[in-house]
Amino acid sequence: MYAKYRPVYPPGLYSFLNALVNEKQSAWDCGTGNGQVAMELSNFFEKVYATDLSEEQIKNAVQRDNIFYSVERAGDTSFDDNSFNLIVVAQAIHWFDFDNFYKEVNRTMKPDGILAVIGYGQVRVDEETDRVIDDFYKNTIGPFWDKERRYIDEGYQTIPFPFNDIATPQLTNKVEWDLEEITGYIKTWSAV
Repeated sequence: MYAKYRPVYPPGLYSFLNALVNEKQSAWDCGTGNGQVAMELSNFFEKVYATDLSEEQIKNAVQRDNIFYSVERAGDTSFDDNSFNLIVVAQAIHWFDFDNFYKEVNRTMKPDGILAVIGYGQVRVDEETDRVIDDFYKNTIGPFWDKERRYIDEGYQTIPFPFNDIATPQLTNKVEWDLEEITGYIKTWSAV
């Protein structure tokens, strides 16, 4: 269900990341989930290492010859020092122990490497539908969200981030979903 209904990121995101990184030997997709970001990175990088804590997600992840999956903690991996030109965390950093993860980033990222933290906000449809979804999100399942969810709601602007910020374009992801697809997406929320 997760792989079927989670939104994909817009192509402009990958073009932006590709332009940021000069050398493209290796990337790490941390918190890969179903491997959708790893799959896109594999078009640009010689090797993509993709990790997640969920064995189930890794088992069902997209397969490519240059993607190497493993079940590992974000803050304690088996990777060598100075391994990655790019480290990406898409819609997952709020689950991490920030201090341990950032130590691991500093250890495994090459000196000129980039850490990209990516997230997306609440789905928007139209005024009436947005009201229904927002009410469900805040009032019906609101008490069941993990406390870390607030970082997503705040656009990741409040996470501690001990690295230099890079100006990024504001990307919009427009998709056409039918009722089954939007309810399928909502069922992937961790509070449901």
